[in-house]
Amino acid sequence: MFRRLTEYLDSIEARDPAPRSRWEVLLYPGLWAVGFHRVAHWLFNGRLFFLARLVNHLGRFFTGIDIHPGARIGRHLFIDHGFTVIGETAEIGDNVTIYQCVTLGGTNPANGVGGKRHPTLQDGVIVGSGAQILGPITVGARARVGANAVVTEDVPEGATMVGVKARSTLVPAETWQREFMPYGTPCQEPCSDSAELAADTKRLAALEEEVALLRQELAALREAARPAPPSGTRRQSGG
Repeated sequence: MFRRLTEYLDSIEARDPAPRSRWEVLLYPGLWAVGFHRVAHWLFNGRLFFLARLVNHLGRFFTGIDIHPGARIGRHLFIDHGFTVIGETAEIGDNVTIYQCVTLGGTNPANGVGGKRHPTLQDGVIVGSGAQILGPITVGARARVGANAVVTEDVPEGATMVGVKARSTLVPAETWQREFMPYGTPCQEPCSDSAELAADTKRLAALEEEVALLRQELAALREAARPAPPSGTRRQSGG
């Protein structure tokens, strides 16, 4: 048990540069929230639903993180800072990282049956701060969800999702191969495609150059269209 705990603490240290020791990690609300959830989930599986909810509410009170007792969570989940909501039928794999203010939310089934209402996050997923992942969708292994993205459809393995509604964006191979990407965001401007932006900038420069040439031609045509002075006009003499 002690070995498993130290492995968990080390996995958090590997993903967060802030702590100086394992002792600091022991104070993280995300770690305590997962601990409360382990107890609540054990009670939930034993059909002690009231006690499970009681432990859940205690955990939310002390940590600011709300994990439904029915959610299934794998090994080494790291919830950074907190203020996160994880629904009842959510499933989370191993080595998943979730930043603050994330919701793994459900959708209201049209047929009135509870069933699977919340997302599934496979191993190694990273969810950036403020992201909303909604419905019984699957986020593939090692996928990244950028900050404030809203995801309502399945995410392929290794994809990076950004924007509202979230769309997949290509990232350099060396970035994708990294074992961990802080905040799940691959670039400084996650909501714009750099290749498209560069192409638009090039087209704008070409249009500006074309407009300048047209202005020059128009000025020359206006000059040529001016009427010539009358031939009988007397020249002014210098003397």
